[in-house]
Amino acid sequence: MTESRRETLSIGVFLIIFVVGIMLYAAGIIDLFLIFPVVLVFSGCWVLVLAAIRVARPQKYERSAFGTLSLGLILIATGGAWYLFAFNPLYSLALILLVLGALAISAALGRK
Repeated sequence: MTESRRETLSIGVFLIIFVVGIMLYAAGIIDLFLIFPVVLVFSGCWVLVLAAIRVARPQKYERSAFGTLSLGLILIATGGAWYLFAFNPLYSLALILLVLGALAISAALGRK
């Protein structure tokens, strides 16, 4: 898949993710201030899908699939921590530290 098609696809997916966040608020499932964390979590999931696409079709001089996967996990952790902060700040801290620890371990094991 060419980079321009991937960018157009990502814009479309982001708009759909934003609509899902608005619909969750309209249905009364989340508060107004939790729309952005939900969008971050779903965007992180999309970045994980993009990382899987990069593994299948790597290109020269492009970010590695591991870098894209790391960015997706950080987006998910940030959005999840923001969402959990409404319930208990310690859950937010635990989630961020868990993801950072997992990334550090996978980066250390991935080095050859």
